[in-house]
Amino acid sequence: IPYRLAGLIFAMIQLLSIIFIMSQIAWPIFMLFIIIIAISTWYQNYYISSARELARMVGIRKAPVLHHFSETVSGAATIRCFNQGEEFLTKSLALIDDYTRITFHNSATVEWLCIRINFLFNLVFFVMLVILVSLPRDTIDPSLAGLAATYGLNLNVLQAWVIWNLCNVENKMISVERIFQFSNIPSESPLVIENCRPRETWPSCGTIQIEALQIQYSPDMPMVLKGISCTFPGERKIGVVGRTGSGKSTLIQALFRVVEPSAGRIFIDGVDISLLGVHDLRCRLSIIPQEPTLFQGTVRTNLDPLQQHLDTEIWEVLRKCRLEEIVREDNRLLDAPVEDGGNWSVGQRQLVCLARVLLMKKKILVLDEATASVDTATDNIIQKTIRQETDNCTVITIAHRIPTVIDSDLVLVLGEGRILEFDSPENLLRDESSAFSKLVMEFMGRSEGRHQPEPM
Repeated sequence: IPYRLAGLIFAMIQLLSIIFIMSQIAWPIFMLFIIIIAISTWYQNYYISSARELARMVGIRKAPVLHHFSETVSGAATIRCFNQGEEFLTKSLALIDDYTRITFHNSATVEWLCIRINFLFNLVFFVMLVILVSLPRDTIDPSLAGLAATYGLNLNVLQAWVIWNLCNVENKMISVERIFQFSNIPSESPLVIENCRPRETWPSCGTIQIEALQIQYSPDMPMVLKGISCTFPGERKIGVVGRTGSGKSTLIQALFRVVEPSAGRIFIDGVDISLLGVHDLRCRLSIIPQEPTLFQGTVRTNLDPLQQHLDTEIWEVLRKCRLEEIVREDNRLLDAPVEDGGNWSVGQRQLVCLARVLLMKKKILVLDEATASVDTATDNIIQKTIRQETDNCTVITIAHRIPTVIDSDLVLVLGEGRILEFDSPENLLRDESSAFSKLVMEFMGRSEGRHQPEPM
């Protein structure tokens, strides 16, 4: 924008200078200039209303092209594995067609304006030449007439440059408009609220109490959690199950205050988490997400980013997570590069996330479908390690695999944002009509069908 503004000001000075010189030589040209500028202004206002919307649409159409391209590049191996290259190419071409279609119309509107403005200023130049030719020789100095004609030759290009820059600056201001829109998006709560900070030992028990919790992602969208109330006892293992869209992940997001509740409250050891700063809350909780995330750096910086633990503690958690031998294969040991996890399998990355959690030793641990993308052997290692190392922790497990939560102390069954059942798995399995029993039967049916041999 500053570059466009500077170009616009420079071109305006040149244009006004030419108009002044031509008017000094042939004063009737000045009256014609006023009429032409008025018509040009009308054309510009007529053009800019459409051009502004087209500029917005160009930005809107460009984002899907970039997003689809980045997704295709990152998932190229999976796309080739499932032989979906043609489908992704077709979608990419369709998105590019949408973008170029709007870009074509945007360029066409600029040409529409330039043709009309060029015609008007060419008309001025023609009238000036007629006046200069028709005047008697002794009326005007031939050198001044030649000067006016020379400057008039640049009039056509210069006025187009002025109009184009003027419209371009106004279109570029859409970027500023979008920045203001983003700046007006409500931000999350402060990281730290000085007059409401938890004790150093909080949470000491890990009891989570949920009261009439309601969640919706925006005011115009339906309610995701519809007034659920329950209590997760401290130092117990709670499994959360339900069909897709039942609100399992939303419940965890509310616990970490990624989304704020529309109504209701969550208490951890009697403290209302909505009154705390988000940093004070999140640094007291641990989570192993479904998609394991590793950072650019070394094994040590991935397990202990803040450098708060000794190497002996790091090696201890690596041993518990069956990663010690893998790390020792590299002579650099804990200083071996991780490279954003690209040199680790998905199962190994998930075990690294588990080791990171065990090293932090938090009172509350959340597993958000942590074993959904790993093989059965890695799943067993994760579950065994969690059972052995989190006896004095509150563990909340969200899982699609029913065996993952079958040994939990309590199971919470969600359905369409409401609590269907909340009891021990033994009690729920005794009732064959319970929602949990139906989920178990469906899982067993799918497992048997998957392993059933195909007929010859």
